[in-house]
Amino acid sequence: MKKIFILLLLAFAMQNCTHSQSKTTPMASNDKKTEDKTAVNPVYSNTDSSKVNLKDEEWKKLLPSDVYYIARQKGTERPWSSKYEGFKEKGTYYCAACGNSLFVSDTKFESGCGWPSFYQPISKSSIIYEADHSLGMKRTEVMCGRCKAHLGHVFNDGPPPTGLRYCINGVVLDFTKAKEAEEKYNKESSN
Repeated sequence: MKKIFILLLLAFAMQNCTHSQSKTTPMASNDKKTEDKTAVNPVYSNTDSSKVNLKDEEWKKLLPSDVYYIARQKGTERPWSSKYEGFKEKGTYYCAACGNSLFVSDTKFESGCGWPSFYQPISKSSIIYEADHSLGMKRTEVMCGRCKAHLGHVFNDGPPPTGLRYCINGVVLDFTKAKEAEEKYNKESSN
């Protein structure tokens, strides 16, 4: 009986996207922090929608180690470790690797899974989907529609109106408050 209980508990834990998909060591601290992402990462843009296809070595040079681990090696951050998990500000979430807009705060909800959760992406082209059969599970991986960075997974247990739960690693998210996002867009568009 005890073995059955342990197996059920293990099966439940595995369904809640709590496992790393990489055998690499856990992410390090953000060792390349900068206020101006484009100074370090020339492909980073909140307005450019062209596809980004870089070799792994190039990404490794451009991204902080924690972002690289999640985005390029399909890692997973520890549950409840993201600064965006309980975050309530209004604005837009972007891909930390390329700056592509992914989600608006109005679609964020508290799912209890330990990662920032959203019920809908900002647009159909902002996210791409791929079957994921790693770790003996059947899941759907979500990636950035511009640079194919691993973001997390989508599950069919979210709230209305979509019934979806995009379970996203906060490390691969950037956030801009609503007013700041509008001012930044207008400034970049006028150049």
